[in-house]
Amino acid sequence: MAIITCQNLSLGYDGREIVHDLSFEVHTGDYLCIVGENGSGKSTLMRTLLGLQQPMGGSILTGDGLGRREIGYLPQQTQVQRDFPASVWEVVLSGCQARSRRAFYNAEDKRIARGNIEQLGLTTLIRRCYRELSGGQQQRVLLARALCATRKLLLLDEPVSGLDPKVTAELYHLIEKLNGEGVTIIMISHDIASAVRYASHILHIGDRIFYGTKQAYLQSDMGGLLARKGGCADE
Repeated sequence: MAIITCQNLSLGYDGREIVHDLSFEVHTGDYLCIVGENGSGKSTLMRTLLGLQQPMGGSILTGDGLGRREIGYLPQQTQVQRDFPASVWEVVLSGCQARSRRAFYNAEDKRIARGNIEQLGLTTLIRRCYRELSGGQQQRVLLARALCATRKLLLLDEPVSGLDPKVTAELYHLIEKLNGEGVTIIMISHDIASAVRYASHILHIGDRIFYGTKQAYLQSDMGGLLARKGGCADE
């Protein structure tokens, strides 16, 4: 069943359209990677899916019982976010606000946060200050935070950007494991090799648009060209 359906979307900002007539579906359990050239509209699409901006045209429908507050989001980090002066526990627990919008945390929120901390191997870091962690540890903290909002759908914006190869592989493994447990994944990636390795579906946006399985993408002109180049430019 489709958890998100995008119909004839037009996307842009400041009155300038950068994506026209985009239609695709994401089904429960899918692992969708969004790829494309620099400035193609990947991050604009992500913000629109999150409801942070409105499409210039078309519609976004949710299904399979997905509520607007049941979307976990792991954004690209800024330097200000990396220096956030809070403990791992506080950062992860704050993810529960996206789901409940309460001014306080109850016992269920704390149970969920602790469970996600344990699942992502962060128990020994629970009282550490977030800004003292390595880049890979910070990303795992933010992933645990995103999971506090949902067990249905995660939106990830370049989650491995700036990480070394070993930590990148570990984070990809965690995301793959979550997907195997039933969490639907939508991830922006500039790493085409990893996209076609882990994803079930590819959405390529730019001058031309492709949506389909990764097998179909690799057999297409667009997928074959990008694979030979070794990746896509970051947006």
